[in-house]
Amino acid sequence: MKKLVFALFFLLLLNQFSAQETLIDTVLIDNQYRKASKTVKIENINSDKILQNSTSLSDLLRFQSNIYIKENGRGATSSPSFRGTTAQQTAFVWNGININSVFLGQGDINTLSPLSYENVGVKYGGGSVVYGSGAIGGSIHLNNILDYNKGFSGNLFSEYSSFATINSVASAKYSDENFSFNFNFNHSQSENEYEVEEKYYKNRNGAYQNSAFNLGMAYKLSTNNELYWQTQLYDGVQNYALLSEFSTPTKYETQSFRSLLGWKLRNSKFSNEFKLAYLTDDYQYFSNSTKNDSQSGGASEQFILKSDFNYQLTQKSSFNNILEYNYLTSESFKTQRLPANRNQGSIAVLYRNNELKNLFLELGAKKDFVEDFSSPYLFSAGANYQAKPWYQIKFNLSKNFRAPSFNDLYWVQGGNLNLKAETSKQAELSQIIKLKNWKFSVTSYFMDIKNMIRWLPNIAGMYEATNTDRVKSWGLESQVGYNYFKNNHHIETQISYSYTQSNDQKLKKQLPYVPFHNLNGYFSYHYKKYTIFAQGIWNGKIFSDSEESEKLALESFAIINGGISVEILRGTKIGFKANNITDKVYRTVYGYYMPKRNFAINLNLNF
Repeated sequence: MKKLVFALFFLLLLNQFSAQETLIDTVLIDNQYRKASKTVKIENINSDKILQNSTSLSDLLRFQSNIYIKENGRGATSSPSFRGTTAQQTAFVWNGININSVFLGQGDINTLSPLSYENVGVKYGGGSVVYGSGAIGGSIHLNNILDYNKGFSGNLFSEYSSFATINSVASAKYSDENFSFNFNFNHSQSENEYEVEEKYYKNRNGAYQNSAFNLGMAYKLSTNNELYWQTQLYDGVQNYALLSEFSTPTKYETQSFRSLLGWKLRNSKFSNEFKLAYLTDDYQYFSNSTKNDSQSGGASEQFILKSDFNYQLTQKSSFNNILEYNYLTSESFKTQRLPANRNQGSIAVLYRNNELKNLFLELGAKKDFVEDFSSPYLFSAGANYQAKPWYQIKFNLSKNFRAPSFNDLYWVQGGNLNLKAETSKQAELSQIIKLKNWKFSVTSYFMDIKNMIRWLPNIAGMYEATNTDRVKSWGLESQVGYNYFKNNHHIETQISYSYTQSNDQKLKKQLPYVPFHNLNGYFSYHYKKYTIFAQGIWNGKIFSDSEESEKLALESFAIINGGISVEILRGTKIGFKANNITDKVYRTVYGYYMPKRNFAINLNLNF
């Protein structure tokens, strides 16, 4: 393993100094994300929609994507179901860096504030060749943007809503020809105590609060030589809702620090981006939140070196080499987990060709090296064919994987040192039609996951990590969008529908918390100083267990939100929003109900 580490580090440096000079005009921290849109389905959620769903990333993804969000009550632990998979098969990517927990192998959506980012991206389908372990069902991208020649701008946003909820953000940007600066501080908190009288449910002990500090800078050393830095500090507390007033209150505290230093060089033939990242993730669990000395928890650190080297073979073809080395270390406090460290690295190559008329091709291959663990060879292949000016076809085929997390391997008892990596083969086909202001798209996909890691009871009744499951998932995703702008009138609307079959091949039944039917949409109309918007979702019946028990199934539900904003002064807007307008009783996890009708008012200052 030491020879591998040395070889990877040497190649990283070699790639960095191979790049020559060219003009740099902007900072794209995750430059692979835009390239991926050529052959796979991608959705971009801009800052306006983020502010319309400022309460949580769960709300944002629930109403702006086809991802099913499983939330243990508002603001509590939340995880995604992406194309019939679980949270472990979803990669969370911060500015091009995979930030899934080294302990759980997944991310908690409600510990990631949407107010920290200018753009949230959703990439559907496998992406392990570029984004590593966990990118099987899809990946969620949290992007910060650094621009040049924009001058100074600032934003203050504050929202007060039901259940004593406050969401606020203060941001400032400055950039000139050679320097860019981006500052963001956001805070959310809520007493989060609500009732659902029809079900005799009260969200007791549901309070939460979190704060995040973000700072980004970029500087052009020359017209072709650039440095950038992006950092984030997050601190949050979640109290876990109690199903009974006699239950002991519990809570979860988490702190994370992420810092990324990048160096870009390029000319007409070469480009190279070198990244150095340092990530920490600490958590404490209180089995009795009234006694602060009863905590257990863990802490992890990651050191990442990454080089993304691109060589332009011809004007319309290129060779891309991505090298990465990652050192992980962890320790536990009063938990049944062994301390663990890991060296891992990867070598990926991609070839892109746009020389054939109206046809773009991409081929990729990757080999991961994980200490004391066997990892597979991966591949990807994609094509984009512009059959007509108004008709486009995308095709993508890939093999992806997820390595066992530290909990999967080292938890006592139940961890399994003999686990194999999850692997999946997936294919998808998209057809896109654009006619004037209209856009239509249909995507079909198939996924075969082998050795899925799940915690299941053994003969003695103890839960342990096993590789016994195999899952096949297939489905259809369709969208209709309309965008119109004329004489101060701007209309934007989109409706998305997805059908998902995700079957455990042993039981021949649908995986838990995977809806067969999902429908969501939004509408906005802007005229001069006035904006109105509406958004909604509908989910069909959802099974909450592996046996498709009707008794434990979640009822279908439809939720509609709506709002209005008015510019009262130049750069100053006030807004009002009503959530769950029809006062629907619903839940996304068995036992925990979500709020009925509730309201929010906000003030948005831009200067």
